[in-house]
Amino acid sequence: MLKNYSSAIEFYLLGFHGSKELHRILFATFFFLYSVTVMGNMLIIVIVCVDKRLQSPMYFFLGHLSVLEILITSVAVPLMLWGLLLPGMQAISLTACSAQLYLYLSLGTSELVLIGAMAVDRYVAVCNPLRYNIIMNSHTCIWVVIVSWVFGFLFQIWPVYATFQLTFCKSNVLDHFLCDRGQLLKLSCDDSLLTEFILFLMAVFIIVGSLIPTIISYTYIISTILRIPSASGRRKAFSTCASHFTFVVIGYGTCLFLYVKPKQTQAAEYNRVASLMVLVVTPFLNPFIFTLRNDKFIEAFRDVMKRCCQLLKD
Repeated sequence: MLKNYSSAIEFYLLGFHGSKELHRILFATFFFLYSVTVMGNMLIIVIVCVDKRLQSPMYFFLGHLSVLEILITSVAVPLMLWGLLLPGMQAISLTACSAQLYLYLSLGTSELVLIGAMAVDRYVAVCNPLRYNIIMNSHTCIWVVIVSWVFGFLFQIWPVYATFQLTFCKSNVLDHFLCDRGQLLKLSCDDSLLTEFILFLMAVFIIVGSLIPTIISYTYIISTILRIPSASGRRKAFSTCASHFTFVVIGYGTCLFLYVKPKQTQAAEYNRVASLMVLVVTPFLNPFIFTLRNDKFIEAFRDVMKRCCQLLKD
């Protein structure tokens, strides 16, 4: 513990409470989920890159979404796994803590912007199919991805800077498995109410701001699909959006639960569960959501596997 009015130069992560047996179970579970997450998203990236049938805006955005998912989960999960193997608390320097928080928030912001762009892409595909290739051309797609990455990393500079300008004098122990902003604010002896309110407004801006085009896009998409006379036509149109819509519900639901609240310093268990959803569960589900019911991707996957088998035989 720190004495009053001294500033922390390193923190200790409590991680998960419980016995060594529970930690071993958690390690095995999270290691499995992390491994599948990395391999599944890597598989999506490789197949999107090598198969010409998947050279379209939807799969281009999906490839970048998979890159973001790998990076987001890799920011915290390997450190979390290491902490589950070691007894006691895990030390992390102030610099490493700020870097982890910055990468976590920046990558998450870029992902939300990209998800919003993917919703607009689905709107153009369903509601304006004849002009789809003109509107969503390669130039547009590249700029959308660049903007999403740059915006995410620029937008989170001030929130992280403001967080680490505070004086952490109450303790240097974080009741979490990563450098969580809510837990950091709990350790500050400064009056952080204004900072918390500004951070709340910024979270509302990015989450609700990227959610608005998604809601508008899907309102038009659903309206258009319902006007299609044949059941097979409606089913085909909806299948092009079902995966993205499922991901939107899970992703935005978790982010709203975790960040859009006036009081950032919530209970540790609340933040821990919500963080696991963002860092472990959602990236794990991504490959299954976007591929299991996608006939074009499954066909491309089979062809890539056949080619790999032929190369091995030769």
